[in-house]
Amino acid sequence: MIVVIGGGPAGRYAAMRLSKAGKKVRLVEKRSAGLGGQCLHQGCMTICALNDVARFISQAQVFQQHGFIGTLAGFSYPVLIQKMHEIIRVIAGILEEETRQAGVEVIHGSAEIQGSTLLIDGVETPFEAVIVASGAHPKIPEISGCCLPGVYTAHTILSMPDLPKKMVIIGSGVIAAEFAYIFRSFGSDVTILARSSLLRTFPEQLIQEARKDLSQVMIKEHVTVAGITGQSSVAGVLIRDDDNVTEIAADAVLLATGMIPNTGFISGIACGPDGALLVNDRMETSAPGIYAAGDVTGTGYLTPVARHQGRKAADAILGNRCEPDPIAIPQAIKLHHDLAYCRRPGNSRKGLSIPGPAGPGTFWEVSNHHTGSATVEIDQNGHLTGLAEASPAASVAMAYLGWMMNSTIGIEEFERFIEVHPSADGIPWLLKYLNGKQKS
Repeated sequence: MIVVIGGGPAGRYAAMRLSKAGKKVRLVEKRSAGLGGQCLHQGCMTICALNDVARFISQAQVFQQHGFIGTLAGFSYPVLIQKMHEIIRVIAGILEEETRQAGVEVIHGSAEIQGSTLLIDGVETPFEAVIVASGAHPKIPEISGCCLPGVYTAHTILSMPDLPKKMVIIGSGVIAAEFAYIFRSFGSDVTILARSSLLRTFPEQLIQEARKDLSQVMIKEHVTVAGITGQSSVAGVLIRDDDNVTEIAADAVLLATGMIPNTGFISGIACGPDGALLVNDRMETSAPGIYAAGDVTGTGYLTPVARHQGRKAADAILGNRCEPDPIAIPQAIKLHHDLAYCRRPGNSRKGLSIPGPAGPGTFWEVSNHHTGSATVEIDQNGHLTGLAEASPAASVAMAYLGWMMNSTIGIEEFERFIEVHPSADGIPWLLKYLNGKQKS
């Protein structure tokens, strides 16, 4: 029996791959809401659902500026959340049925690991191998007031009963930016409090695009949060600047301060300083027969990476050759546009940028100069090292461009590339131009 702990992207992928290979597999899922992991219940899919509505509202406002559509009325945040939960339950049910049809035994319960001993619902359970794919949970900063009613994380935000008038988001990364765009579009006054700078790991071009999309959000960078105020509920957030302390009023606070691997149920296995399970290149932990994959390893917190690691763990158990890790991993954030990029490691870069062309999703933004942009990055030898794009479908295009960067395909192949028209994708134009420059 192979036991997989966690029914998110890493665990489900591994379990079905092992079952397809003829192994007897038991998947243990603690979440009462069903399979799908953080991605479905608190991450990617919830962001996509909320962002669809936020973009619809933003687009309607653009049409209002042009004068051919009236005002929107009757938006209900509680109904939106109710309908989201209904669809999430449908998807979770489909995932569970798909997993069972693949031959995987799915049980809803809890697991505990003590060295090389596995307990399921308190009962010691023998195993051939174990894959730990228990994901991660939000990191709660050590500031006063975090336990007040009205303070949320990405895992609890859907429990917020109604749309706040004033929301403060503590954080500077993807989650902070995405929720800031969403709730500002819904009508809340939103302030981001960033300990460092907004989206600091992103290419500079995309940071500039994000600031355009967040132009109606108050962004305060390089600030120190001194505490969250309130008695029976949140009243505001205190920030310290030198010797001065000021308060920003809020009736909701979102903590977007990072993630911590879910390893509290594990003992006797080597972990990193953040609690992440340490693994080798075959996803093996320090305990014989116990593997780990996905967010619990503390690497990336990205769904495609989790799936990749789930496949590696399954292949290691099966004795198969493991696929190498990609050199460049495409990433994206959803605001008014998709802001997507893919970069090879290294710092020596030169960027070539153009504005995004008018096309589906950007035509009516031409007069606002908000059609996005495209950037190609090269090193001192003229080799492609990075791509970045802000456009309505940049995340889809970047997946294929990332595949190109991880293969032996060079930019000369774009001589034969025919793009779909009309399109808001500007990267093919840049790659063709760059290829022509190399030939001249």
